[in-house]
Amino acid sequence: MPIRACIFDVFGSLVDWRGSVARHVAGVAARKGVTLDAIAVATDWRAEYQPGMARVRDGARGYVPLEVLHLENFDRVLDQHGLSGAFDATDRITLNQAWERLDPWADVPEGLAMVRAQRLVAPCSNGSIAMMTRLARHGGLVWDAIVGADIARDYKPKPEVYHASARALGLAPSEVMMIAAHNDDLAAARDAGLSTGFFPRPTEHGPDQSTDLTAEQDWDVVAHDLKDLAQRLTDRT
Repeated sequence: MPIRACIFDVFGSLVDWRGSVARHVAGVAARKGVTLDAIAVATDWRAEYQPGMARVRDGARGYVPLEVLHLENFDRVLDQHGLSGAFDATDRITLNQAWERLDPWADVPEGLAMVRAQRLVAPCSNGSIAMMTRLARHGGLVWDAIVGADIARDYKPKPEVYHASARALGLAPSEVMMIAAHNDDLAAARDAGLSTGFFPRPTEHGPDQSTDLTAEQDWDVVAHDLKDLAQRLTDRT
């Protein structure tokens, strides 16, 4: 079947979580007079991402939106850094909003517009609809819809997230392409019956990144960045 919609991983693939969270944390800390290593806090905060979602995926707790998990995870990170008393409840909520204020990578606004000129586009993120809405406004990302974890009430890489996303767009999985800079996300999407598109984000985790530098399978489209992927999709039309 032809590809009628492209759905996107967001954190890392489209937006720079590491640099953006670090800048936001550093700014709040400076206003409060708190000394910390903002990059280390951002990195450790992200390290709690998968363990937090795993408890939902495994059925140990019911579905809660990602911003709830992020706030819980942040308390663990503050404790790890000896900062558990440094921020009050209002500060913690403000800090948690960092995940709604992530800056897009340079190729993303134009590349996303190029894809959208051809097909429906939507985020298929573990972020909630509320988070994706605010993130889109912050970064100037234009979507036709928002799908992903919130509509599935579960987290990637569970197959229902991909299936629910396709259903929400009124399409069969084979009519949808999952686009991401993460090989594991694409492997799960392929297993769920979706087409796949890959481009690397070689500095998502900083200058010494060692993962997801290249395509690890023969994904349907492999590109250098999102603009290149959009052009390759045009060539397939």
